[in-house]
Amino acid sequence: MPHLGAAGGKAMGLAEILGVAGSISLLSGWRLYLTILATGVAMHFGWLPLPEHLQALQILANPWVMGVAAVGTIAEFLADKIAWIDSIWDSVHSIVRPLGGALLALALVDSADPAWQVIAFILGGGGALISHSAKATTRAVVNISPEPYSNAAVSTGEDVATTGLLALVIAFPAVAIVIALLLLIAAVLVIIALRKLLRSVRGGLKRALGDPADAPPPIV
Repeated sequence: MPHLGAAGGKAMGLAEILGVAGSISLLSGWRLYLTILATGVAMHFGWLPLPEHLQALQILANPWVMGVAAVGTIAEFLADKIAWIDSIWDSVHSIVRPLGGALLALALVDSADPAWQVIAFILGGGGALISHSAKATTRAVVNISPEPYSNAAVSTGEDVATTGLLALVIAFPAVAIVIALLLLIAAVLVIIALRKLLRSVRGGLKRALGDPADAPPPIV
């Protein structure tokens, strides 16, 4: 069974490993660069000590990697506050975030266990894709709003939530599985609810504009 070092040097069990991998992957769908940066900083300062088989993850603590992640974090922070620019940014990252989440999850699993590596890669990519989809759908709805402040407010909320949840996962790996499950459930519910709302808004616009498809058939 794979093991992962945690704060305080205590080895983690399978459930905790899956929880950490799942949480990091799901949060990558929101803020990939911030997730990489936070994980690297935690490793650099020893908040997340690693056992021997996971030393490859130490690359995230490399100053160059953290520097690039910091630049990405700043760029994402700024782009995410501007209406429609955030949606363009999300579209560009539709592949980047799921792939990044999958690779981060993959790196958390012992390389001597190929079966769990495949499972981690699939679940990590799927989790990041789900949370990314929820984020992108939320922004599509928020961008419809005529006032300029809701976008920045939602983005700031995501920044705070991602930072706080990452801190919890790193400091208390035992709760990571709960965080991962809650994030997954919330993302799925958000996607379902917002897609229904978007369909309703589109239908209302069509009716308001007199869409010929909605007009009654002519009387012959």
